[in-house]
Amino acid sequence: MTIARMQIISASRRTDIPAFYADWFMGRIREGTVSWTNPFGGRRCQASIRPEDVAAIVFWSKNYGPLVPHLDELDRRRYRAIFHFTITGLPKAFEPTVPDASETIATARLLAARYGPDAVLWRYDPVLISSLTGPDYHLKRFQELASALAGSTRRCYFSFPTFYAKVTRNTDRLQSETGIVCQNPPLEQRLELAFGLAAIAADYGIVLYSCCGDGLVQGPIKKARCVDAELLARLCPDHIPSARLSGTRRECGCYESRDIGAYDTCPHGCVYCYANSHKDTAERRWKEHNPAAESLTPMLYNVTG
Repeated sequence: MTIARMQIISASRRTDIPAFYADWFMGRIREGTVSWTNPFGGRRCQASIRPEDVAAIVFWSKNYGPLVPHLDELDRRRYRAIFHFTITGLPKAFEPTVPDASETIATARLLAARYGPDAVLWRYDPVLISSLTGPDYHLKRFQELASALAGSTRRCYFSFPTFYAKVTRNTDRLQSETGIVCQNPPLEQRLELAFGLAAIAADYGIVLYSCCGDGLVQGPIKKARCVDAELLARLCPDHIPSARLSGTRRECGCYESRDIGAYDTCPHGCVYCYANSHKDTAERRWKEHNPAAESLTPMLYNVTG
């Protein structure tokens, strides 16, 4: 098995590791290796997660609270990191277990005070249009959040939800149970709202980045590279990553990384989630996961580098 040097570790697009698996993650940090299953083909993969092999860790979370007690150890071990922080303030109908925005904003400020505002990447993602959350709702909510986050971040990443079959099942269920109708607006309406969000963001020193939505990359709105080797090289000049552009889906601008998470393991239960096929499965896997295991879920395949 060959282990790549100075790789970027993504933790994780597939699940919320900081919120639900912080103890497991720190176990992998102390052991120095991590395994996961590639969801496209089922190969078992393994990588070194020792600090000398990791250019940086790209975290993704809606709740960094459980990871905060471990930051001293990560710093002591000389890991570098950036923090994608999803803060939408959506009603509980859409994000039933996500902490209130007031709590997550306080955590974002803590991270920014510790690592600088360039390391805290706010995600107002997705911009979910519904009978409860129309364009005017988003403009008002975004302004409230941008004002509260001013000085703690310089970037905001956004996208509109993709209505995969699993997402459509969730939104149909929501409509049948509550009467709330989720909508998929045309590009013209998305652009109008996006320009409004960009103008608000600019008032607070924040630049808006469109994630996997090149049709919205116009004027003040930039193309997102959520795993951004150029940003990491600037923030961590002594740990230059060896990475090439390698998008994970259509119109993705990310550089390559090793994502150590697993689908169907996040119990947040968000209606718009693309990473879970079944909420019950995600909750069961979270409850049954072994914090001492090398991977989040059981492995049945051969190891590859």
